[in-house]
Formats: sequence, structure tokens, C-alpha cells
Amino acid sequence: MTYTQLRPPTMADVARMAGVSHQTVSRVLGDHPNVRDETRAKVLHAIEEMGYRRNSSARALATRRTRTLGVVASNTTLYGPASTLFALEEAARAEGYVVSTVSLRELTVETLSEALAHLSQGGVEGVIALAPQRSAVEALAELRHPFPVVAVGTGSGVEIPSVNVDQFLGARLATGHLLASGHRTVWHLAGPEDWQEAVDRTDGWRATLEEAGVQPPLPLGGDWSPLSGYRAGQELAGWVGRGLTAVFVANDQMALGVLRALREAGVRTPQDVAVVGFDDIPESEFFAPPLTTVRQDFATVGKRSIALLLDLIEGRTPSGTSRVAIEPQLVVRASTFPYAPQSGAAPG
Repeated sequence: MTYTQLRPPTMADVARMAGVSHQTVSRVLGDHPNVRDETRAKVLHAIEEMGYRRNSSARALATRRTRTLGVVASNTTLYGPASTLFALEEAARAEGYVVSTVSLRELTVETLSEALAHLSQGGVEGVIALAPQRSAVEALAELRHPFPVVAVGTGSGVEIPSVNVDQFLGARLATGHLLASGHRTVWHLAGPEDWQEAVDRTDGWRATLEEAGVQPPLPLGGDWSPLSGYRAGQELAGWVGRGLTAVFVANDQMALGVLRALREAGVRTPQDVAVVGFDDIPESEFFAPPLTTVRQDFATVGKRSIALLLDLIEGRTPSGTSRVAIEPQLVVRASTFPYAPQSGAAPG
């Protein structure tokens, strides 16, 4: 049996069918203004009839534009980085760009330098770096690169263009909600100390308590996982009846572990201890009880990051002058409600 290989149509084929020159087809594809409407219509009809698709490599050589953006990321198994990466890809696609992603185990000067070199060889026009760890921010600041770079998740104190959810404000919303519900103090389970987002959330929690005239309890530490939340919850359960009535947990996954540990210790949520998380993961409304949490708008993070990067690529925004902050939203569910201290309860 013989198979016939059908080649894809070329620009020359389109020119022959439309009865024009190769250069005229090229002008139509480049949206050149000096083409008569009648001629343009014939060329576009021929392109549609033949199913012609312009070779992306040839187009890049001709226009010096690859319409490819790079993303450097780590910890993409965690909800925040994974959601941000998905949002970036969606936003880039909406603008007619494709994304080339490099996932790293850790972000250091060496690994970032290698990743940026790899992306540069691939012809990316700009790069977005998901850099939630403080070491990654420091590494980004040290590197020089041949294209614009936008950082995401770095916090507000960086000296490079960046897009961030206001973690400090999110923590204030969570802590303020608990204080307004009648709790005399709020305990805190923090994220890893090397994550800037965790630091900002702790700072927001502490500032809110201090502004209310409350001495902050010593925060507990976790690693974002439900297991670390469970272990912290076991410790927190021992403080019930001794001033603990409310906990702000730095992410929803750890809050899941806290809720289970409290339940196993016979502590009711929210009757005995109110719990607030952070992120609003899809499962949080199905926790037992449904979790009050702080929602991060990852879709907006993606859109604003891509928009800022394209502004830098096109020269519409001077490099180093753009800091975009996105406000989070408190989502109130059944894990909190207005609290009425029982008579004889220990003060918080």
C-alpha cells in the first residue's frame, strides 16, 4: 500500500491562487496599509480556502517578534503558585502569546541565571518570575537580563516591576474580622519564615492586634501543609479555656489540619474556637465547618502581570517604576461568627 504525503500550503501557493505576487501576500499577512481592499480580500479568501498557516519561525525572523513569554516558577504543587501559573498562561493566551515555563526546585542566583539563559535562547520577549521566597527576590535583584522581567509574589519592598496581592491587608481583614466578632485576641499559625507572603501576613496580624491595644501571642510556625496545621492544632487545643478563642491561619491547607486537630480534641468550631484561613481554595467551603478565609484573585494577578510585562516590552512603562498591588477579599463562612465570651472565661 502506498501513502501520499500532502505538504501544507505555502505562501507561494496562496499567491498563485489569488493571482498576486509573493510580496503582496506577505503585505496582507503583515497588515500593511498599502494594499487595495479588493486585493486584500482575494488574498484572505485564498488563505481561507487553502487552510494556509504562516510559519511561526519565519514570522519571528521577519518581525523580530516571537510572541512568546517566559515564566520561571518553583513550588508549583502548592495552590498559590499553581493558580498563579494557570492564570498567567490564560492571560497570555488572551493576548495572543504563548508561555514557555521553567520550573525549578529552588530559586537561587545560579538556577535563575540558568533559567533566564535558557529562556533567552528560546527567544522569549519577556519573563515573569514567581518569586515568593525572599531568597528568590534577592537573586532576581542581582541578575542582569536582556529582556523585561516582572516579579510576582515578592511583596511590596522589591526594586523591580512587580504584581502582588496585598498580603498585609489580607491579614488585617482576617484579624479585624475576629476582633470585631468579640474575640479579645487572635492567635496565629504562620507560614514558612523564608516566604515573603508569610512574613507580610504575620506583620498584618500583629499590626492589627497592636492597633487594638492587644499584645500579640507568640505565633506558631507551619510549612503550608495540612500536617503542620494538624500538629499546630494539637498545641492550640491545649490553650482552649486559657485565652484562646480565635486563630488566624496563614493558608487554608494548614487550617484544614487545625480544624481536624481541634475536632479530635473535642473543641468545637466556631463555638469554642473560631478559625480563619487564607487563599480560599476551592475545597474551603466544604470543610467542616465551611472555612472563613481571605480570597486572592489569581485571575487578576495573571492579567495585571501580563499587561505590565507587555507594557515594558513595548516601552509604554519605564522599567523599575511599576508596583501593582491587588486587594484581597474576606469571605465569611461558618467557621466564625460573633463571639460571646462565657462568664468566668479567662481573659484573652
